[in-house]
Formats: sequence, C-alpha cells, structure tokens
Amino acid sequence: MAFSKVLVANRGEIAVRVMRTAKALGYQTVAVYSKADAKALHVQYADEAVCIGESKVSESYLKIENILNAAKLTGADAIHPGYGFLSENSGFAQACQQAGICFIGPTPDAIELMGSKRLSKIAMIEAGVPCIPGYEGGEQSLEHLTEQGQKIGFPLMVKASAGGGGRGMRLVETADDLPAALATARSEAENAFGSGELILERAVIAPRHVEVQVFGDTHGNVVYLFERDCSIQRRHQKVVEEAPCPVMTDDLRQRMGEAAVAAAKSCNYVGAGTVEFLLDSNGNFYFLEMNTRLQVEHPVTELITGLDLVEWQLRVANGEPLPLQQDQLQLNGHAIEVRLYAEDPSQQFLPQTGSVLLWQPASLPNVRIDHGMTPQGEVSPFYDPMIAKIIAYGKTREDAVRLLARAVEDSVLLGVNSNKQFLVNLLRHPELVAGNTSTAFIAQHFSDDVSLHPVNADFESLAITAALYASSDDENNQVWQSALDLPRVIKLQMGEQTYTIQILAKNDGLHVSWNEQQATLQILHQQENLLTYIWQGVRRNVAFVQQQDTLYLDRANGNLTIQHTTYAPPASANTAGDGQIRAPMDGAIVNVLVNAGDTVTKGQTLLILEAMKIQQQIKADVDGIVAEIIGQIGQQVKKRQVLLKIEVNQA
Repeated sequence: MAFSKVLVANRGEIAVRVMRTAKALGYQTVAVYSKADAKALHVQYADEAVCIGESKVSESYLKIENILNAAKLTGADAIHPGYGFLSENSGFAQACQQAGICFIGPTPDAIELMGSKRLSKIAMIEAGVPCIPGYEGGEQSLEHLTEQGQKIGFPLMVKASAGGGGRGMRLVETADDLPAALATARSEAENAFGSGELILERAVIAPRHVEVQVFGDTHGNVVYLFERDCSIQRRHQKVVEEAPCPVMTDDLRQRMGEAAVAAAKSCNYVGAGTVEFLLDSNGNFYFLEMNTRLQVEHPVTELITGLDLVEWQLRVANGEPLPLQQDQLQLNGHAIEVRLYAEDPSQQFLPQTGSVLLWQPASLPNVRIDHGMTPQGEVSPFYDPMIAKIIAYGKTREDAVRLLARAVEDSVLLGVNSNKQFLVNLLRHPELVAGNTSTAFIAQHFSDDVSLHPVNADFESLAITAALYASSDDENNQVWQSALDLPRVIKLQMGEQTYTIQILAKNDGLHVSWNEQQATLQILHQQENLLTYIWQGVRRNVAFVQQQDTLYLDRANGNLTIQHTTYAPPASANTAGDGQIRAPMDGAIVNVLVNAGDTVTKGQTLLILEAMKIQQQIKADVDGIVAEIIGQIGQQVKKRQVLLKIEVNQA
C-alpha cells in the first residue's frame, strides 16, 4: 500500500538510521518516545514526535495502543518497527493492518511461524532446509523430553521454543544432567517468554554462526544478499559480526543462500529477514532460526553490497518489486562490526548507567558509526545499554579488522564505563585477525584478557591528572608550598587505590615523581576536552572531562576515572564495609531478601537490583544486624543511593 509518513516504533540508533533513509526518499518521519527519552537524538531528528508513556518499556515502547494512537495523532500511514521491542510481534503487525496502517515488515503469519523454534523447525524440515537432528514434537512432558533426549544422545542442546538471547538454553553433557537442565530451562523460558515449550537438538560443538540475509517482495521474488559470520559471541550474544564469512566458498555460499531462500518462500516471506545457520568444521550447515526483521548487524551487508536495506524495506512495503534480482547482486570487499556498550567488563559486563559527559564517535574514511547519542546525554537503566555500532569496510578482511580496531580506539565515551578496550583487544587478537573464529572463541582464547580485569593506573595517566589538577589549583589560587622550588604533592584515587604524585615545574617542563619513577611532562595545549602534551619526548593527545575533583581520561588502557583527594578529609578507618549498602548502578529493586532486625553476614545477598534486563545481587559488606531498609520492591534508585543500613557488629 502507498504511504507518505513513516512512524518508527523504536528508539536510539535504529530509529535514527531508519529515519535517515525515509527522509532521503521523501517521506515524513515520526518518532515515539518515553519520558526517559524526551531529549534523545531520535526525538530531535524526527519531523514530529509523540510521547507514548512512562520510562518502562511495558508502559511505552511495548504499548501497541499508544503507538497506534501516535500514528493516528500525526497522520502516519506506515510503521517501521526497527528491531527488538515489537518488531517480531505478530499481534502488533496484525493491529497495524486492522488500523489501516502499513506495517513495514513481513506478514503476521510469517512472524508467528518463525517466532516458534519448534514450529519453524518443522516447517524447515518440510521445505527441505537442513536441520540439526533433534526433537521438536508437541508432547512436552518432562518425562517425554528426557526420553527423547536420551535417544538423541549427548552433548545435547535444550532450547526454549519461543526464546532468544540464550535464555532458556542449556548445554547438557551427560544423561544425568538432563532432568535438571530441562526443569531450569522450562522455568527460565516461562518467566522470560510466557511459554515453557522446549526443543532438543544434538549439540554442534564450536561451530560458526553464519546467517544469510534474505529479501522478499509481494510479487513472489526472493533473493539472498550473501552471508554474515556472527560466530564470536558472549553468553549467546553476538560480539563481532562480519561479511562475508571468512571460510565461505562459492559453492557453500550458493547452497546456504538457496536454503535460506527456500526457508523464506515456505512462509511467503515479504521484506527483510535473516535465516541463521550453524556451520560445522566439515562444511555441514543446519537451520537455527529465522529472524523476521532487520538485524542489528545489517550494516555489514550494506557495505559489501553497496545497498540500503531500509530503502529496500520501504520500496517493498510500498508494493514495488525488489530493486535487483539474484544475478544482479554483487559482493565486494569486507565489512566488520562491533557494538559499543555502556558496561563494565571487569564486573561480568555489568550494565552502566548515568551521565555521558563526552561522546565523540570516530571520523575515519570507510568507517560507519550508527548511534543514537548526543555529545552529552544519559544512559538510562530502562533500556539496552548499547551506545553505538561501529562498522569498518576494507578491500580485504585484514584491512577491515585493522581499521575497525582504530575506529573503536578513536571513539571517545567518557562518564560511564564501556567495553571499548575489550573490543579493541579482541579485534587485535592474532586468532581473530587470522579468521580462526567460532562460537567458543572467547572461552578458548580470550577469557583472561587484561580488559576483563579492573584497570590499573599507569604513570603517564597519573602525571597528566596531577598536572591538570595542579593547573586548576593555580587558577583557584590554592597555596601549595611556601617555597617555589619545592615539589607540589598531589594525592589521587582511582577505585580503591590511592596515589601520591610529586610535580616540580622547571624550564623544560614538569618533572613528575611517583613510586620511585621519574619523568618529564610538557603541556603544549589544553582545549575544552583535549590535551596535547609531550611525555618522555613523544607528543600525544588525550581526551578528557574534568568535573570539579573528578577527572575522566580516555586512555589506551581504558576509560579512567581519577579523584583529586589532596584536600579531602582523611577517610575513616571503616570506610570499606561501613554497613551503608548502596546501589552499584541505576535500576529498580525487584526483591528484598531480609527484614529489619535480621542478623546478616558479610557476603550475604540482601536485595536484587535490575537494570537493562540484568539482575545484580546486592550483598552485605559487614557482619551485623539490619537496622533499616530504605529501598522498597519496585522502587527506581540511582547509583550510590543508600538502600539498606546494617548496624555493624562490634568486635
């Protein structure tokens, strides 16, 4: 159906990305936003915007009625769902149709079929698509599943039929472990997806995860736009995505592509979709699932084909045939993508929330950065913590990988922790550079990387920090020493570590001393957020943000947050473990496990805090008695907010 105004029922980078193409094709654009997103980039970028509810997704971005009301209010006659949220909700697609609004995506029937791992696998077997041997039957008693699992053999995968993202999924090594794995997977699936339906599959050990981009139109045409390799994963979540697959051959590409087209044709698929396969070391591939939407990693396909997949979506939704047929599609070069997240790799990738003080995406040829951030903004606890997708293109895979590592390194994110250094180190790992990747890559080659541990301060960073604080103190007329030739003593703290730095100004620069080390630092130029300096004869730049007594530095070994404690009062002896239990992040309290008056021990879990779908156990830091419970179930709390007080046992 013809349309003229597109509402994007999503937020962040994908909303901005869809609107950019829609505007280029002459369509008007509408953003929807929650109260937490009132100042977000996608709201500013759209021609019109409508608030659709409170900050929680259940009260805004998942409210079908509110989104349809926003379309009616603005006269939007088409809705693009982006990905996540309602993008694979057949009820939403059906509601759009019933409201006379064009849903830019597949039919409700296709979404519903492919949303079930069990039913879609049955359909794929009937369509002749290679599938992993297993059990996908309707008899779902735990006894029957146990019996079927023993017939399949071990190792075995238990999967939630309605699941994704690794939830409701278990690898079972032995028959003895199967009953417990089935029970926990079912419970997790029911809680996450509202369905405890499970399938069983023979485990394919350390495979590649290869997905094929397909596209169908309303005229019966279906093509495949080559493949993407998404093998490097953490907890079944994609970390690195690239196109083409490093081990692909022309014959294998054609066979996988034709299988993906058969999968799409089996459900009369319209629009952009992705058929995911597992590829073993012998070149055998097996259907995994079909995603009935645009993928997060679609930019790598766009870069190697020179096509705009959102443009194709809009044209197909408008009733046009596919712009190209299979024999007209060409693959050129190599593209690779990573996702920059606000998270702390040294704390099991705990999501980080709070203020973004400086966001400066890299600007390099052949680098594309899709993001929804303003230069200063907020990472909310209500949504996924992804900051940006960083994508690089090269004539060869080696070029693309090298350029992407540089692009990640050049992107500046200060104010919240990120996985930046984890990504840089990953992209420079010799095995990744060589293309020797699988779904077991991180566990096998990267489980103890330095980026997964707390960052240590280095001499150069401490010297820069001390110099900036000394400069600030001079501006504030602080009196340091009565004699000009005596070194200034500056005290700093990063994490739990404290540092004492001595600086003496001389004609050739600042002479800095720390921990029996000595060096010379020259400050050449200081802009608002950029410092140019010479350290031990080498000229360098560093991005920074200084807020009173806190300095944020963008350094090669990670984002450093360093406190100026020279004038701070001495810390009390019991600062560590004072019974003041604080939130480690913004979030919502989902459970309180103790009562006032309870005796608790150090390390005991007291509360459960949830942010961005991740639950964090809040533990006691001392032995004692619960004196006061301040936080309540359902309450939204800020980072460092006191949740509970413990009266410390006196020795």
